[in-house]
Amino acid sequence: MKKYKYIRLFNERFSVLMDRKAALIFGVLLIISFLVFVISTGSGEMKISPQNVIKVLFGGGTSMETLIIKSLRLPRIFVALMVGMSLAVAGGILQGMSRNPLASPDVLGITGGASVAVVTFLALFSDKNNALTVSVTWLPFAAFLGAGVVAFLVYFLAWKNGVSSIRLVLIGIGISTLMQALTTLMMIMGPIYQASQANIWITGTVYGSNWKNVATLVPWTVLFLICAMVAARTVNIQELGDEVATSLGGMVQKQRFILLMISTALIGSSVAFAGGIGFVGLMAPHMARRLAGSSFGALLPTAALIGGILVMVADLIGRTLFSPLEVPAGVFTAGIGAPYFIYLLFKTRNA
Repeated sequence: MKKYKYIRLFNERFSVLMDRKAALIFGVLLIISFLVFVISTGSGEMKISPQNVIKVLFGGGTSMETLIIKSLRLPRIFVALMVGMSLAVAGGILQGMSRNPLASPDVLGITGGASVAVVTFLALFSDKNNALTVSVTWLPFAAFLGAGVVAFLVYFLAWKNGVSSIRLVLIGIGISTLMQALTTLMMIMGPIYQASQANIWITGTVYGSNWKNVATLVPWTVLFLICAMVAARTVNIQELGDEVATSLGGMVQKQRFILLMISTALIGSSVAFAGGIGFVGLMAPHMARRLAGSSFGALLPTAALIGGILVMVADLIGRTLFSPLEVPAGVFTAGIGAPYFIYLLFKTRNA
């Protein structure tokens, strides 16, 4: 049992079985995440060294560096990190509960449902100056409702004496196309119609993020990430099949409902503040599975860090490689994710 380490706390009332290899990988990814965070914070039209970035983070640095880092760069990097973690964990949950390696928030249309809800919210509650007439804190809730409706619709239509993996993906792709059409329709009909900005938002970008967005997004994301980690152990049982999970005492339908709500909440918040950044929820869980194994207690935290790194790197490339132009982060995630999805589809064609 050297592979595992027991951690017992509170007079053995709380215990955790930790995989040493997964813990090591998580620690390495945590260091990489911090390095990407610091490098991204210092990169831009005005270069700031990593040492000076760390000084600013701890209250030092010049006034100009402090202004650029704290006012302009940190909010978008925090949003990118939270969005990447949310999409990765949601994708891992969807793949586990559906036992389908092709499942992800954007492929199943759940991201599209959140997009429709967000655009509708902005259209209904925007004035002539495109300013919101209600608090932005309601935006994640609106996105959650849209994502939840689509998730239930896809699951209901895919059900036929159980959920077929290929049927789930095919129906999800169809619903996703419908959601894209509805999103475009709402942008045309609503007062927020600005074609170029709308297309950038659909692609997925953290451009324009501010501390108000961070203050709304971080508590929501942290809450549901904790819920996902707590509920992760039920996914391990569900991967064995409904009959086995039920025979082991698992309340499969109740657990599946809770997992679906957690994943839709994470997807909704990410879409609300970063648009439709695609394929992170597909790639990150697969990468985490190769590194940390298939146990969801280790897979989800690993996937969360990988997702955060992917979105931060995509945003960094988008705002530095083609400067002074800014390319949406979703362009780079889609550029990697679309071929990867085709590869997975080809790989599982006889499954």
